[in-house]
Amino acid sequence: MLQFVADHVIPKNRKAWMCTRVVYLGPNGNNLTARSMDWKDDIGTNLWIFPRGMVRDGKAGPNSLTWTSRYGSVIASGYDIATTDGLNEAGLSANLLWLVESEYPALDKAKPGLSIAAWAQYVLDSFATVQETVDALKDEPFILVTDGVPGEKRLATLHLSISDKSGDSAIIEYIGGRQVIHHDRSYQVMTNSPVFEKQLALNEYWQQISGTVMLPGTNRAADRFARASFYVNAIPKVEDPKVSLAGVFSVIRNVSVPLGISTPNEPNISSTRWRTVAHHHQNLYFFESALAPNIFWIDLGQIDFSAETGTVRKLDLGPNQGNIFSGEVNSAFAPSAPFAFLGPDAGPTPPQPEPSGP
Repeated sequence: MLQFVADHVIPKNRKAWMCTRVVYLGPNGNNLTARSMDWKDDIGTNLWIFPRGMVRDGKAGPNSLTWTSRYGSVIASGYDIATTDGLNEAGLSANLLWLVESEYPALDKAKPGLSIAAWAQYVLDSFATVQETVDALKDEPFILVTDGVPGEKRLATLHLSISDKSGDSAIIEYIGGRQVIHHDRSYQVMTNSPVFEKQLALNEYWQQISGTVMLPGTNRAADRFARASFYVNAIPKVEDPKVSLAGVFSVIRNVSVPLGISTPNEPNISSTRWRTVAHHHQNLYFFESALAPNIFWIDLGQIDFSAETGTVRKLDLGPNQGNIFSGEVNSAFAPSAPFAFLGPDAGPTPPQPEPSGP
């Protein structure tokens, strides 16, 4: 049953989907975005290829937003009912992270609804840059509708970060039932609580001390924000994509939570399940599982995203993302029907072209 966060108090001591997102700004457009996915148990992630021309439905009831995808994308799912992370062929990345303070607007019949499960996918399907996205979303063309977390008695409370080839960045939150957009190239880091405005204020304190003197070392969101902010700007800014990729992975690993860790009195801290890095200019999407020994990647430049011949494809990562892959894995994706986004109107998926062979 559909519920709205504005009408529902979320206890602060619930275990949550805690993550970190970092943008590396290198020379001559060598920009990368990394994120960690922290969750208390298997989040059921698989990787998907979505072509252009897909007919979408906002899954938010009778007056749902509808659109057709303008851009193809590679995404990481959550429970195969939501897009949690991804990169589109234009070089725009989108990342969903937990924010317990989120309060979404009440239903407005004058505007179409969009399930929070499809929020990131709508952005990846529709826009090429951060500026284009912000220009479209600032007038709030839809009502964002949340729903329950699979298998749990609570609602999904999330905020969205986006970044593009130019290094531009934006954070989109819903605070007190209203959309708040923070848009600036300098917004390189996002974690979880508190709201982004307060994250920036807390980070000012650590900037005055300097990370070469002392940095907070716990797994709390505010401490991860401070460490990520320092290290992503302390590592060398280089044009060599191998060196920059290694540097970005070292930063996102530094703010990851060890697998299986339990922190007393901090139930909102969860183990890091996987990490991704989007290389915007090279159109590469890297994936690293906590349970697998190798980093592997998808080359978006070698994918047929066309509406005419492109097909939906899935890379099955297995329980806890434990299946082993290495190197470039484009050919390992198998044709598949698209998953249905979670929402109060999560009925049959709109008809799509039949998948072809490998």
